[in-house]
Amino acid sequence: MAAHIFSTFPASMRSLLAFVPLSYVPALRNTCQVKGCFSWRKRFSTATSCTSVAQYDRLVQCGSLKEDALQRHILQPLEHLQKSLQNYNNNPYLNPPPIKIHPDCDKINQEENTPPPPPKGFYIYGDVGTGKTMLMDIFFSGVPSSRKKRVHFNGFMLDVHKRIHRRKQSLPKRKLGDMFTYDPISPVAMEISRETCLLCFDEFQVTDIADAVILKQLFEALFRTGVVVVTTSNRPPDDLYKNGLQRDTFLPFIAALKEYCHTICLDSGVDYRMQHKTKGGKLYYLTGEPDANAVLDAMFEELAFSQKSLTGPQVLTVLGREVTLEKTCGSIADCTFHELCGRSLGASDYLEMARLFDTVFIRHVPVLTLAMKDQVRRFTTLIDNFYDKKVRVVLQAAVPLEQLFVHTGGDDERDQQLLDDLGLSQEAAGRLALFTGEEETFAFHRTISRLTEMQAETYWLEGDRGIGKRRRHT
Repeated sequence: MAAHIFSTFPASMRSLLAFVPLSYVPALRNTCQVKGCFSWRKRFSTATSCTSVAQYDRLVQCGSLKEDALQRHILQPLEHLQKSLQNYNNNPYLNPPPIKIHPDCDKINQEENTPPPPPKGFYIYGDVGTGKTMLMDIFFSGVPSSRKKRVHFNGFMLDVHKRIHRRKQSLPKRKLGDMFTYDPISPVAMEISRETCLLCFDEFQVTDIADAVILKQLFEALFRTGVVVVTTSNRPPDDLYKNGLQRDTFLPFIAALKEYCHTICLDSGVDYRMQHKTKGGKLYYLTGEPDANAVLDAMFEELAFSQKSLTGPQVLTVLGREVTLEKTCGSIADCTFHELCGRSLGASDYLEMARLFDTVFIRHVPVLTLAMKDQVRRFTTLIDNFYDKKVRVVLQAAVPLEQLFVHTGGDDERDQQLLDDLGLSQEAAGRLALFTGEEETFAFHRTISRLTEMQAETYWLEGDRGIGKRRRHT
């Protein structure tokens, strides 16, 4: 029994559990030796003087990437922007020079006092697994600026909401009956603009009406103050917040995005995550498999053995709330699907989990239907954030991965209640993504692709945050 369980572990875990120093593993001595689409992450985690195209060619030559003509073609305009940003800062847009009036006339010379337009950014969109994030990261690593930021879109919007909340909290208390309006978004935009002149987002998506309302005013201010934006998305700009509530108020943001960013489509029709299924062990288990629970229990115990902690609950404090995970040990968490997605949790909770844990077990994932839209959204957000932070995931689900989401079963009681609250007809609901499940169906395609990559041996190796510590002691 023990031998059977041990044999199912990823090869990297087996070597760890057998107390083989990680420095012995060839893939860790030289990332270039790892063949596949994942090891590029390690190759430019810090700034490099290489141009984007040269960096890409180097990754292809060492086997970390498979050459793709479309990817390389898209890197050329990104490299041009990279060069434009060599000595760029947005101070002239933050602090415009005083207006000059010629002494011999009363006319203002506007051309003399207006800085040239800032460099245009890029909006890169396309299907899942085509290399959008990889291209953006190659570009980002080659920009030698201390005022650049690369962040997942979920994390960026959480930061914006926190800044808005802080500003509202800092306002003097109003007396009963006092009325005044306060706009926190413009000063928050100025804060970000003073900190950052290059902003790179991964997975630009808008599903929340509160974000849709904020984005127009926020980004108009960011663009006006010279912040250059490079972002990736699965949707073209015109499809952002498609069929969303009050979408008309969001449309001016799309116009501004297209004005300040070149739009590029990266849609080669190839999902590289699905092509590289090099598994070193089993990380996806079916609930009905014999000994499935015993295997996961043993895997958790073996990983916990190397932790300097006791197994027990852990309380996470997120935005003033307490979230309890019942079974954790150091950097490992053993959770159920209900624990992670059955409660009212969101991106902020999952980002905190990703900060604390490098390995998360998710047990008893059911077949997901449109009647479970809330749980589907949370699961998609969970995997997006775990993937972005390289958290390793071991899954136990009712069915194989490709059958996990069934696009049926909408119209639950809460949908009807929301329709009534909004005063909408069933006909109107049929056009809104909030009720149709269109957004969940679209996003889950990305979830399947990412979960496939997350089962690869190279992903497991790169997600081990203890590698550096162990190698220093060998």
